[in-house]
Amino acid sequence: MASLMEELMINLETVNEQYGRLVELSMKKTPVIISADLETLSKITDDEQEIVTKINRLDKERQVNMQDIANVINTDVKSLKLVDLIEMLKNRPEEQKRLATVYDKLTDTIAQMKRVNEQNRMLIESSLEMVQFDMNVIQAYKAAPETANYNSGAYTSGTMMGGDMGVFDAKQ
Repeated sequence: MASLMEELMINLETVNEQYGRLVELSMKKTPVIISADLETLSKITDDEQEIVTKINRLDKERQVNMQDIANVINTDVKSLKLVDLIEMLKNRPEEQKRLATVYDKLTDTIAQMKRVNEQNRMLIESSLEMVQFDMNVIQAYKAAPETANYNSGAYTSGTMMGGDMGVFDAKQ
């Protein structure tokens, strides 16, 4: 079981490193979103996707490792949590401390990731609202009223102020 615990700790440390890289990229993304630099945003998104792929692979390895540990201690893997493993390691304080430290670091990193992602989500929503506002202004310009020009028969001969532009429906 010692080697299984070692594999689990190495896996969790690697996952934490990858999430740390993801947090760094997400923090780089914030000013890019603000400046609307789509080329850089695309590059960052591609880099993020590579890291997410690695995290998914590591998560599958962790699931296999947790299944092996659950088999050794004769428990259901669905009910086995890291905090349970930390508690079970009370007779081995060095391993217990290492697993607890990795667990705490991973929890903090994921919380930081959530905060940065929420901030970026709000920025993107604001950007989309501005685009929608701009589209509404353009549509309102196209729907401007006729000018008040009348001919000798008292009929309007005015033209549309917005002119005749192509139709674009932003809501489609």
